[in-house]
This record gives sequence, structure tokens and C-alpha cells, in this order.
Amino acid sequence: MTRELPDECVDLINFQRGVLSRAQALESGVGSGTVIARLRGGHWQRLHRGVYATFTGEPGREAALWAALQRVGPEAVLSHHTAAELSKLAARQSQLIHVTVPRHVHLRAIPGIALHRSSRIEQARHPSLSPPRTRIEETALDLAGTATDLDDALAWLARACGGRLTTPNLLRAALGQRTRIRWRPELAIALDDIAAGAHSVLELRYVRRVERAHRLPRARRQVRSAIGQHTGYRDALYPEFGLAVETDGRAAHPAEAHWQDQRRDNAAAADGIVTLRYSWTDITQRPCFVAVQVAAALRSRGWRDTSRPCGPTCPVPRS
Repeated sequence: MTRELPDECVDLINFQRGVLSRAQALESGVGSGTVIARLRGGHWQRLHRGVYATFTGEPGREAALWAALQRVGPEAVLSHHTAAELSKLAARQSQLIHVTVPRHVHLRAIPGIALHRSSRIEQARHPSLSPPRTRIEETALDLAGTATDLDDALAWLARACGGRLTTPNLLRAALGQRTRIRWRPELAIALDDIAAGAHSVLELRYVRRVERAHRLPRARRQVRSAIGQHTGYRDALYPEFGLAVETDGRAAHPAEAHWQDQRRDNAAAADGIVTLRYSWTDITQRPCFVAVQVAAALRSRGWRDTSRPCGPTCPVPRS
């Protein structure tokens, strides 16, 4: 309900999806008595301390995000999983709304809000999008740095680039601006692999856990191949040895996709290329088993360099 409110206040309410803080109301000329009257009359509702929805009914997602920002403070930005939700980097919205504030700001815990602190919030802030949020590169690196393990960290970089939300070069530049971040060397190497064509987290895991860990030759990534009138891309191709490796991250493998894979493999065989195909479980749970097979296939086709086991129980022979 916006009747009889100053135009400045009405514009602000519309911009913030119906959300208004007490401080904003007073600054735009709305008296404290008016605020109290609208709350008591049920025309407005309290979302956080000093933050109101100027409508009745359940607030939508955008209103909830604006309310969180107004509760935390004017310098705050949405970040981490919430910024990822807005940029389509994450498929689902998180239960908590993640907000980053300047490092000098200290707040007590706020129900429903996950607070983060940063000394470089102005560099991380997107210059134009609203609600205020971190840039996509900063969001991906925030999530990588707080991931539970390295594979999850690399997954955020792969999603950001694979979804064409950013590029390895932009991520590398943002990484270079951070004085502290977990797994910095590994993230930098992963960005090189992504730039070379590894588009998914499963491809990154193949590079890291199979190829690099066992000193196999470096494959070419996402190599274009023509199958009749259709164009496809090979995950990994060792062209000098006529060997291709395909990684399949799909939980299910529909019949049509199966036949497309088979037609591609048959066409490659006609050109003298043997295809090895591995599932998510193979790459993540049995990387040494995969390395044994890839190394054997490479050697049978002329590879003479040195492979190595990745640990004392690894079955890959040292040649």
C-alpha cells in the first residue's frame, strides 16, 4: 500500500520489490508514526528488525533478498550460493541467504542469513546488477574457496566456464587479485585445463586423477569431429596414437544418446581411432583402473614414454 507516500519512497519501494527499511522510510520523508500505523493496520509486515514488506501476503524470493540486504546494511552484497542462484551458476536456491559485508563490519548472527566478511567488497561487487551481488568470477571463486573438497571446488570453475558465464582468463585475473584463497595452485592449474578445453568437472577429474597423476601424455580436449552431417566434440583425443577417451557424467544413458555414441565410435573406428568410454564412477572411484587401460591402449599404439603409479598400491606399471 503506497498511497500518500512521498514519490521518492514509492520509487524506492518499487525498485526493492516492495521492501523498505525504517531508515529509508524516515530519510524519504515518511514519519515514524506512519510506519507504526501501517504495521499495526496490517498494511505492512515486518520481515527483519527495522525492515518491512509494504504489502500483505507471502514475500517472493526477490523481496526476501532485498530484505536481507536492508537488514545487514547499505554496503552489503549478495554472494556465494545466493549470488550463484541469481547468475544461474547454481540450479537451486539455498536455504540461507548469503550476504557479504566489509571486513570492518561486525554483526551478530541473523536468522536466515549467512554472513561473510571481505576486505575487497568493492572490487567484488557487480557494477550494475540489482539486487547488489558479487561478480560471477568472484562468486565462483568464493564457492571454490569454501568447498568441502578440491573436486567440489573445481566443479564451480567448470560450471562457470562450461555454462559460458565467464572465461578462464577472467577467473584467472580475479584469482590473481586475491591474497588468500584455498587451493590456489590447484585452481590455477584447473583454469589452464579449462582453457585447453576441459569443459566439465568429470573432464577435469580425468585430467587430474588419471592423466596427470599417472604421467600419461596430454590429450587434446574437445576436438571437433564430423559424423555425416553432424558435428561432435571428443572429450580427449590422442591424435598421434589414434585413441579417444570419452567421459560420461550422465546418471542415466537414454537409448538415443547410446546410439549417438555408438555411431560416433563406429565412425571414428573407420578412421582408425579407438574409443575408450568411462562413466562417472570409473573416473571418480577407479581412476587407477582407468589409467591402466588408457596406458595399455597408448602403448599398443606406439606410446613409449614413462608412466608412473600414483601411490604404493596403484596398479599402473612404472615403465
